[in-house]
Amino acid sequence: MDEDLRERLRTAAASHRPDRARMLARIERGMAEEPPARPARAPRTPMPWLRVVGATAAVCGVLTAGAFAVTSAGREEPAGGQRVAAGPASPAPTTPSTARGAALPAGDGPLWSDGSLNPNSNSYWAQSEVTVKTTQPLSELTVELRIALNGGVNTTGSWRSLPQEDFVASAREEDGFLVYRWTLKPGRSVPTGTHSFAGQYNHAEGARDTGRDDYTAQARAAGGTTSVGGGFTDTH
Repeated sequence: MDEDLRERLRTAAASHRPDRARMLARIERGMAEEPPARPARAPRTPMPWLRVVGATAAVCGVLTAGAFAVTSAGREEPAGGQRVAAGPASPAPTTPSTARGAALPAGDGPLWSDGSLNPNSNSYWAQSEVTVKTTQPLSELTVELRIALNGGVNTTGSWRSLPQEDFVASAREEDGFLVYRWTLKPGRSVPTGTHSFAGQYNHAEGARDTGRDDYTAQARAAGGTTSVGGGFTDTH
């Protein structure tokens, strides 16, 4: 390279001045620009064995909850966590019906009677019934029902189909019997028809012998006094 060329190059280099403002502007623009966004990744699908485990756990949870609900519904505990065995309760008074174990009916003049054991009687409780039928009005009437005191007999009540206020009623133990007695009050009368008197009582569990039980009915009608009576032949 000749000396003339070298001199020109040095002169040109000495005369060159870089444009600092333009360079800074380019740098600022580059820093202000955001990098291109990365493409979003697709959600990862759970592995098949994880789905199976999750479904199995859900089914087990449902079965466990169902079993607990069934067990709870089928059991009831009283307060305090103790089970109480319910004993036999005395049934409510029952109306006369076609009774079993009836003795042969008894009749005398206008008066007729029958003794029977109510079919609702059971191994702990019984109702003995006396049915009185009259073809004439009665100005006097006394009905007596006697239940032998065998097998833990004790009274639970009595009733009659005629008005309560027309009778004096009692129940007491006399000479080995539980005696129910209904006596018509003075000035009252018993109309023509069929009327019932019943005594109720508890007794020891099991069959009770009614062979010694009996009843009587004494009355006064227009033709004079009359009396009937009988027993209870059923053993239940």
